[in-house]
Amino acid sequence: MNILIFVLVLVVLIVVHEFGHFVVAKLSGMRVDEFGIGYPPRAWGFKKGETEYTLNWLPFGGFVKIYGEDMEEKLPGATSPTSDSSRAFSSRPRSLQALVLVAGIAMNLLFAYVLITATLLMGTPRALAPEELATATNISVAVAGVLPESPAAKAGLLPGDYIQSAHIGESEWSGSDVDMFTLFVTNDTQLAPIKLSVLRNGASVSIEAVPVQGTIVKEPTRPALGVQLAVVGVVPVSLLKAPVEGALLTWEVTKETAVALVKFFGSVFTFTADLAQVSGPIGIAGAVGSASSQGLSALITITALISINLALINVLPIPALDGGRLLFVIIEAITRRPIKPVVANAVNTIGFGFLILLMLVVTAHDVFKLFG
Repeated sequence: MNILIFVLVLVVLIVVHEFGHFVVAKLSGMRVDEFGIGYPPRAWGFKKGETEYTLNWLPFGGFVKIYGEDMEEKLPGATSPTSDSSRAFSSRPRSLQALVLVAGIAMNLLFAYVLITATLLMGTPRALAPEELATATNISVAVAGVLPESPAAKAGLLPGDYIQSAHIGESEWSGSDVDMFTLFVTNDTQLAPIKLSVLRNGASVSIEAVPVQGTIVKEPTRPALGVQLAVVGVVPVSLLKAPVEGALLTWEVTKETAVALVKFFGSVFTFTADLAQVSGPIGIAGAVGSASSQGLSALITITALISINLALINVLPIPALDGGRLLFVIIEAITRRPIKPVVANAVNTIGFGFLILLMLVVTAHDVFKLFG
């Protein structure tokens, strides 16, 4: 099921990206020969106007085939009365070529903004201020931090766990009052095991821990587990505020992601890359599956994050990506002459090979993390 959700998310993001290229190419007067979901062989399709719309068997991708986009494609003579050479990608002004290339990137960012705004309207789980408790829903107590070598750490409590209830003999705590939980633990004068019912990644887990005096340095006589707790709940943003806050949040996430990507690719070329900080298809599939188990809001959020990453990766001036092709257009605009097809294709092949190699290395690292 997780794999199916991952494929669906991937297809949606790629269709959104390619739809950007498609719409701007059409508006620019270019001839679009095919809009394909997935890669050939073809499973089904139909033709409307001059464009074929196809569904293909390999789901990991999509494409828009614009007439004359391939530098080696032979265009009919411009003097022919039936010629479409004026509508070819390579025949249109450089500014329009650049817009078509940027459109896919822009669509992914716009899509991420829409998704983030939607999650704000729905409300996403977050730490609550005291004044927000009255209007929040789905209130619970979450583990925000765990002290190293503390009873909680030794028992296996993790940041992100939700504590549903606690039992000491016949005594029980449940609810969303952090102070009452602390009092419940402190009153365990016999230092008996506390049985915790914890929600982790959508599954219920039982954990047993014994409070220990001296766990909190500033309060050496108080029995404690060594956890930092936060009251978490859902507070929807109003319809008037959500678009503005969505734009600000999208900008912040995009900026931070861009900085991280630049640092990572810089470290790749200096052979100092930390692969633990990135995920390939296997890692992303696992993250999507984990998010889907936490509800629709979490799934929409991670889809937005992937969309932003997809947009920024395509901005990179690496041949075979939109950013690399945009670099070619800029060079041609400056030199006022086309790049030789043999040169462009050779550079694209090298760039594509680099991306495939990087993907294989990251995927292999995902596998090692999975089984290691």
